[in-house]
Order: sequence, then C-alpha cells, then structure tokens
Amino acid sequence: MELEDVGDQLVGAFQNPGILIGIPLALLGAVFMSFGAQYQHRGVTKVERLSGTQGSQGGLDASHLLKLLARPSWVIGTLMLGLAIVCQLAALAFAPLIVVQPLGAVALVITTLLNAQISGHKPTKRSLTAIGACVGGIFVFVTIAALFATEKPVSNAQLVTILVLLGVVTVVFAGLWICLRKRMGPLFYIIAAGVIYGFVATLAKVVIERIKASDFDWLTFTCLAALILGAIVGAYFVQSAYASGPPDLVVAGLTVIDPIVAIIIGLTVLQEAAGAPLWVYIAFAVVGAVAVWGVFQLARHHPQVLSESQELPIQRGSSGGTVDAAHPRTGSIKVTEAVAKVWPEPPVKDRADDPDRR
Repeated sequence: MELEDVGDQLVGAFQNPGILIGIPLALLGAVFMSFGAQYQHRGVTKVERLSGTQGSQGGLDASHLLKLLARPSWVIGTLMLGLAIVCQLAALAFAPLIVVQPLGAVALVITTLLNAQISGHKPTKRSLTAIGACVGGIFVFVTIAALFATEKPVSNAQLVTILVLLGVVTVVFAGLWICLRKRMGPLFYIIAAGVIYGFVATLAKVVIERIKASDFDWLTFTCLAALILGAIVGAYFVQSAYASGPPDLVVAGLTVIDPIVAIIIGLTVLQEAAGAPLWVYIAFAVVGAVAVWGVFQLARHHPQVLSESQELPIQRGSSGGTVDAAHPRTGSIKVTEAVAKVWPEPPVKDRADDPDRR
C-alpha cells in the first residue's frame, strides 16, 4: 500500500477537525446523562412510594407521569437529560454518528463511580476491571472511528429505509407492550428504549445535516416528526425502566444498545466507514465486543449493593408485589436515599400517608 493510499484512508479527523470538537461535547453529554439518570430515578421511585403502587407492573400509567412533574428531583433530572441531548446534538453537528454514539458508554462509568461515592462503597477488583475494559474498548473504538469515519449526504432512499425500519421496530415493541406488559421486566423497557433511541440519534444526525444544507423538503419534516415521536416513546420506556430497575442497570442497557443500533445503521445504511480497509471493521467488532463485555460486567459487579442477590443485575430492584410506603422492598431505594444526601428534596405537605412526614 502506498503512502498516498494511506493518506486517502485517514479521512476522519485529518479532513474534519470538527470531530475534535464533537468528542468533548459528547463526553459532556455523558456527564449530564449520568446525573440526570440518578435524579430521574429518584423521582420515579418516590412517586411509587407516595402512591403505594409499582410502575414495574405494566409500566407507568398517566397518574404516575403527572405526579412526576411535581417531584423536584425528577424535574432536575429531566433538565440534566435535556442538557445531555443538547450536547449530543451539538456533537452530531461536528462529528459522525459512529464517533459520537459510543461515547455514551462513559455515562455508565460515571454513574457507577457516582453511586460508589454517594453510598461509600469502594469499587471492587471486578468493577475496576470492567471499567478498564469499557473505557479502553471505547477509547480504541473512537480513535479508529475518528481516523476513518466519513460523512456523506444521506440519500432519500437511505432515509426512507431508516424510517421504515423505525416504524417496524416501534410496531413490534408496541405490540409486545400491549400483549405482555404485565409480564415485562426492566430489560424489556431498556432494550426498547435503547433500540428506539438508536434510531432517534440517527434521525437527529440526518435532520441536522439537512438543515445545514437548507434542505427543507417533506422528507426532512417527516424525519423531524419521527424523531420527536420516537423520543417521546423512548422516554416513556426509560421512565418505566426506572420504576422496575436501578439507574445503573438502565444506563448500562442504554449505553450498550443505543450505540450498537446507531453504529449498525451508520455502517450499513449510511456507509459512514465506506472505503475503510477490512481490518478496521474487524477492529470495530473486537474492541466493540470488549467494551460491551465491560459494560455488562460493570452492571453486574458494581460496588453499590442494591439487593440481596448479586448474581444477576436484572433482579435488582425488580421485586414484585405492592410497594409498602413505610418499608419499601426494592433495593433501588437505597440509591435514591443516597442521592438525597447530595440534593435533599422537601417533603410533601398535606399528605397523611407521606412517608417523609413519619
């Protein structure tokens, strides 16, 4: 291979210095995401305690969603997640999709370390190994992507393909939710939210590029409508996941599934790594697998003790039955109580059954 050919392949950061702006913006978004997840989870679990019902049984209903608006912790978390979205959209304006999306896994590392700091549990050897695998895999992945990722105009055919795929997965998840919602655990909501958000990130990238190109045709507005609808559906699944599982499990699932879906779309539909040599795709698969392994191991062996069972993270905070407001049984409440030490929330007045007044 001649030196000229190598120079033609390194078309990422060398021809698009904006990537060096997109990466720190994506990292900042991950910080906001980790804190936002903590506070939103706290708000959801507190609403469950006050209402005496559990959103994990069929997902959150309308009454749960309305009460969330009255919880300061949930509102604060929502504002932080809003800032995370702004940072991610800004990052997508500078960098390719397959560079920005994998950096979301950093939010899991921050969430785990935040839980350890709040609760006083020191990271274990297993959790440190998992953090190293996650951060190391993501660092190598982003480095390779920054060197070889390219951005091309998205054709109408590619855009229609993305919209059709989003419609199919939305119908599938909606059908499963309608038919089996009483038996769905946190993993269903996490997987559903992760897949939908992967498409939302892709559509956001497309809309941003079309706006920059002043391309305001009907397909652009269709993408914008699908983006908004997908964000709303995904947000509902995330809140339902908070109701049935701890925040680190939710963040772990989202930071794995969301980037995987977005990267697959970027590589296959948008052809963002077209022209890269075969070893680049092999390296993507290897380091991506390492990062995925690290994320799951981090969710499995993080230092925060959430329940009596430490073997499977899907059992944490997902016990069935009615929540006793005086003696909540979900281990995830421990996280919310720990977060309360950092940002105490005023008690609800004029409620005889408010556990904060007892």
